[in-house]
Amino acid sequence: MDLKRIIDKKDKTAQYIIDDITKIIKTCGKRDPGSEGEKKSCEYMAEVLKKDCGCEDVKVESYKVNPRAFYGWIYFVCSFILIAIITFFFAPVFSIPLIIIGFTLTILEFGLYKKAIDRLFKEKTSHNVTAIKKCKGETKRRIIFNGHPDATWEWPVNYALGGVGFEGHAILVVVGALYYLVLSIINVIKNGLSFGMPDMADPLTKAGLAGLIFVPFIIGLFFMVNYKRVVDGANDNLTGCYMGIAVLKALKDEGIELENTEIGVILTGSEEIGLRGAKAWVEAHPDEFKDVPTFIYSFDTINDPKYLMANYRDLNGTVKTDAELADLFFEAAEAVGVPCKKGMIPPLGGAVDAAAFVQGGFRAAGITGLNHKLERYYHTRLDTYTNMNKQGIANCFAATVKTLEMFDEGAKQ
Repeated sequence: MDLKRIIDKKDKTAQYIIDDITKIIKTCGKRDPGSEGEKKSCEYMAEVLKKDCGCEDVKVESYKVNPRAFYGWIYFVCSFILIAIITFFFAPVFSIPLIIIGFTLTILEFGLYKKAIDRLFKEKTSHNVTAIKKCKGETKRRIIFNGHPDATWEWPVNYALGGVGFEGHAILVVVGALYYLVLSIINVIKNGLSFGMPDMADPLTKAGLAGLIFVPFIIGLFFMVNYKRVVDGANDNLTGCYMGIAVLKALKDEGIELENTEIGVILTGSEEIGLRGAKAWVEAHPDEFKDVPTFIYSFDTINDPKYLMANYRDLNGTVKTDAELADLFFEAAEAVGVPCKKGMIPPLGGAVDAAAFVQGGFRAAGITGLNHKLERYYHTRLDTYTNMNKQGIANCFAATVKTLEMFDEGAKQ
């Protein structure tokens, strides 16, 4: 079906997206994972999907999360490293396991988004929204658009220094931990299981004292997250939520119904604490949407048009997304003259919900619209409704509609 008249109205649709995002931020309250504001935003968008988008089947589902766990590992790891630095001078053999445990916890919680220590933190209730727009005839294919309604707590260092300062801070902590790990191993090899007061003339002791320069950075990491300030999350990620909503609303406004393509929107909460909403959705719907070819596109932080990207790898580069889906979006963007790149979410880049869908056995790819070298607005108070990019939103919307059109034509099955 030709959807050109919807694509041609991309600027008008972008303004609708901006206006509704502004309304949510002003009326629903702060949307940190498991909060009342997150729930209200889910309920609001569920109502929009039902009344304005023509979705016959709209569900709001709850699940349990432990919001502070995703950043809580930092306090354990930094504590282990600081203790390891102290023990290096008196019993270096104990420093080795402390640092190794710290690295292991970092890899599990941040590198792989595993629930390694979730049970140690307070439990809350988060929410997902699933909305389906049926087609007129027999369902032969299905396309689902995904975004996450929750917003994160502020990263003060990124706000103060930008991405270079933020990432540089984290890298210095890693270098410091490796520094003392190497020194501890050398010390044990040289002196065995030695205990007692350090020999101040020993070169290893002097190297250990020189390494104390890393301590302020390690302590500083305790303050990486400011739990007292929840950002507005206009770009990250109400823009992603509204890609699917806007497509469905535009179809209804134009009186267009597809013959054999079913369209869905999934809003998965608690993405900012390790893709918990998407993981919960996969657990709740393991086989429900596998009856026909189904594509899931996860949109996240649609802002600067020059950074619109189809991501072929996700979750710090460890998860391979569906290349056919990413190719389809890239080709659709080219077809409507929208600049788009092929790329990946790199190591230390985090993840979008597509990773959880892929891990759950679904065909999915992530679409992002931000510089993976962190911008100052990312996870800070600058991510508000006054800082959205209308052109970036319009371009992504146009590419998304074209993706739907090409998918509906059966170009990719």
